Amino acid sequence: MLRFVIRRIALGAFVMWMVTVLVFGVFYLSGGSQDVARTLAGKNANAQTVALITHRLRLDQPRWYQYWYFVDQLVWHHNLGFSYQNNVPVSQILGQAFPITLSLALGSALIWIVLGVLTGVTSAVRRGSLIDRFFTTMALIFYSMPTFVLGLLILDLFFYQLTQHGIKWFPGQYPIHFPSSPVQFLQVFTLPWLTLALVSSATYTRLTRGSLLEVLGEDYIRTARAKGLTERRVIYRHGLRSALTPVASQFGIDVGTLLGGAIITEEVFGMPGLGYTAVHSIDRQDLPVIIGIVIVATAAVVVANILVDIFYAVLDPRVRLH
Repeated sequence: MLRFVIRRIALGAFVMWMVTVLVFGVFYLSGGSQDVARTLAGKNANAQTVALITHRLRLDQPRWYQYWYFVDQLVWHHNLGFSYQNNVPVSQILGQAFPITLSLALGSALIWIVLGVLTGVTSAVRRGSLIDRFFTTMALIFYSMPTFVLGLLILDLFFYQLTQHGIKWFPGQYPIHFPSSPVQFLQVFTLPWLTLALVSSATYTRLTRGSLLEVLGEDYIRTARAKGLTERRVIYRHGLRSALTPVASQFGIDVGTLLGGAIITEEVFGMPGLGYTAVHSIDRQDLPVIIGIVIVATAAVVVANILVDIFYAVLDPRVRLH
């Protein structure tokens, strides 16, 4: 198991290294040092700022030294750059945005994995029943519904309509500061959690149902039933463990992607997370922030997939051999 974990971590480190090479190639090799410095500074930068960036990023040095300095600052000094348009370090901007995206991603992920697996298992166990048709129909509806449409519907129902009747449970916009109390935290994040969870859980309902139905047709399941084990033990002890392996893989991809920024949901609810920050940085052409978001998002995807690979190996020990 230890060798398996080490291999996955090494693979993740290799992916991160490749991303730094691509980011450096795209943003730092697009022209001469003056062109790169002017691009990073923004369209309204003056000559003094361009000269400062050229010196600060060692753009007047050979290319190999520029890349070495870029990686050195990133790995050993945790320096993601400096936003010259906002006049603050990129780490400060992302430090305010990442907790919002992290809270949004983890809260919604917890809801959708529980909801999706429970409805998927229920549908598989009661295949062809009324409840199976209900869950599969609802899954199809939410799977087909765009996130921004569902978000606006939830806002209209739980914010606008309730506020019109004097019930102010949920805010319509994200507050200026990160919620400081559990009650305020739940009020702020409940509606975005529901939006993401309802859309994403539809995938897990269908995936869990199909995977469990396939597993329940295997020979070892029939053998377990022939030995006299209870149906509950056969399903939850033997069948569900094998059926969850594709669910775990999908879960790692989805959570990693969300940690990189739930752009649509953050825009609908006015939440200044990574996705929201990325969109507005692109509008302002604030390239240092964009570079920082790319690196942070990649790291989030890599870490999420390493954790899922470890969980996958726990579910299916055969994976450790590969």
